[in-house]
Amino acid sequence: MLHQLNRIYPVRYTAFGATTALLAWCVATVWSAPAAPTWVWAGLLVSGVLTLVGLRDITQTFSAVRRNYPIIGHIRFMLEKIRPEIRQYFIESDTEATPFSRSQRSLVYARAKGETDKRPFGTQLDVRAPGYEWINHSMAPTVVAGHDFRITIGGPGCTQPYSASVLNISAMSFGALSAHAIRALNAGAKLGGFAHDTGEGSISSWHRVHGGDLIWEIGSGYFGCRNDDGTFNAEKFRTNALDAQVKMIEIKLSQGAKPGHGGVLPGPKVTHEIAEARGVPVGQDCVSPAAHSAFGTPMELMHFIARLRELSGGKPVGFKLCIGHPWEWFGMVKAMLATGITPDFIVVDGSEGGTGAAPLEFTDHVGVPLQEGLRLVHNTLVGTHLRERIRVGCAGKVVSAFDIARAMALGADWCNSARGFMMALGCIQAQTCHTGHCPTGVTTQDPQRQQALDVGNKTQRVFNFHHNTLLALQELVQAAGLTHPNQISPAHIVRRVDGQQVAQLDRLLPRVAPGALLADADAVSSNEALHPVFRLYWGQANAERFGVV
Repeated sequence: MLHQLNRIYPVRYTAFGATTALLAWCVATVWSAPAAPTWVWAGLLVSGVLTLVGLRDITQTFSAVRRNYPIIGHIRFMLEKIRPEIRQYFIESDTEATPFSRSQRSLVYARAKGETDKRPFGTQLDVRAPGYEWINHSMAPTVVAGHDFRITIGGPGCTQPYSASVLNISAMSFGALSAHAIRALNAGAKLGGFAHDTGEGSISSWHRVHGGDLIWEIGSGYFGCRNDDGTFNAEKFRTNALDAQVKMIEIKLSQGAKPGHGGVLPGPKVTHEIAEARGVPVGQDCVSPAAHSAFGTPMELMHFIARLRELSGGKPVGFKLCIGHPWEWFGMVKAMLATGITPDFIVVDGSEGGTGAAPLEFTDHVGVPLQEGLRLVHNTLVGTHLRERIRVGCAGKVVSAFDIARAMALGADWCNSARGFMMALGCIQAQTCHTGHCPTGVTTQDPQRQQALDVGNKTQRVFNFHHNTLLALQELVQAAGLTHPNQISPAHIVRRVDGQQVAQLDRLLPRVAPGALLADADAVSSNEALHPVFRLYWGQANAERFGVV
């Protein structure tokens, strides 16, 4: 319902305005004629109550929907409470375009609000369906002292390593998100001791209000460190990178939602605040090219990484990508071996990741999904003895503790989540992010709409979601008989293959022996123990160029 009303701006306050007008008319009628008909007195009572409800909605800070839609916003919550099926329908919204399980969505809302995440009557999933997965428990469960699981990011060339949480806020730019949303996310990160990725829109003044740890993402537009012609500016980069709030530098090569596709923020949407953060003119189209101009080959990428590490004073520098042509990824690894320069981290973005707007063909059919991309990156680094030098993060519909556990079993050292933290802010997936009509104030630059998102309240929800998700992860780790989620391996996760068979992931997913890719090209291509992707493309990969083999 709100998805449709959302597009009609005046509708937001129609109910409140109508009840207020009715109240005024009833008061005037009764004042002039105390012996007014019964229905006038009934109207006075009803309109008075509804007007008070509307006033309460506008002034409260708990629900952005009710604040943006006084009175009519209650219909959504009333229908949620009628029965579980209706509740789940309204929580799920329209999931045909963006599939997302009901249990996951309700889990995020419960944890963000500090409500119980316990459910009666057993699993809501079909345990007999192919693809169902679980983590094996131990008969000797452990007791872990705390849930603040962390990993240190920083390779041999890094002089300022960063101790990161295993769950952080994934890349979402100011401009895509509202100022209120950015402030709440960063304040929650500060409160919980985890990191906030800026997205390629660079560091805005709103990122700096609360001082939460930042991962500065640098895309092909070099926002925050660009010349007027859109090329990279080293001095502007140095100024931002040396800021103590910036903990890591992430070069965005591609994103899961639309890999290989640039972007344009139309001029009318480039406000003074957005222009200031990105270093572009106000009111002019803000272009993110499909490819970088600061490097054009894998070798040049490695040298660019080394340059950024030096300019930043030795902070961790890495890159994010959605895997595409495997030989191009192999070329990057060969460039690491040839130059001796390695990134401090790599973030693998699965093609199932989301964005505010992308062509349907890209969201559905371009890029490698997280499982295959993450496993390929992990195996390649193992096969070249580089895995111990490089930390691997991941993103792509990671919201629950089991999602984190599974990703770490596949080879990740930590996870980023965008969807989970957006929902912690109050996102109801109205799917109007690109229109500026977000009903909860999360993805709009409309000052009135985003005013409904109370920063203090949502800060606590962001903190709660992170805190309670890691508490759940702690319980999974303990049940498995481990002491840290980085001990979770593919042998701990089991998948139903079909109605009769199950198998541990270490039997289903490809593995590479340490150093196996360091042999000569003929030996690699003839090694039957290797997955065909290595045998076919490792020898053809070229550190001197990207592109088709």
